[in-house]
Amino acid sequence: QVQLVESGGGLVQAGGSLRLSCAASGRIFSRNAMGWHRQAPGKQREFVAGISTGGSTNYADSVKGRFTISRDSAKNTVFLQMNSLKPEDTAVYYCYAGRWYPVTYDYWGQGTQVTVSS
Repeated sequence: QVQLVESGGGLVQAGGSLRLSCAASGRIFSRNAMGWHRQAPGKQREFVAGISTGGSTNYADSVKGRFTISRDSAKNTVFLQMNSLKPEDTAVYYCYAGRWYPVTYDYWGQGTQVTVSS
């Protein structure tokens, strides 16, 4: 049973923008922090951004000032607005849901590819 469904990935030139979406079931969305990790080829999966049920946010240093995470309770969806994209942002982006603190990752989406060309 798929509980997190990502969309919005694609190919973009450096300096461009993309917005990722992650739709969750109502039960998961209302009870969990949500966020994004990414995994580039040959590298470990890394944290990108997270948002608590109350709207607190956290970002990796590498994306601060360029990426913005938000959540829409009416749509049970979390968004990742990615601006000023760089080739090093190329990765598969995974949505997660879990506890804010201590952090846990209890649910994962299937991933969406983001490719930034130079």
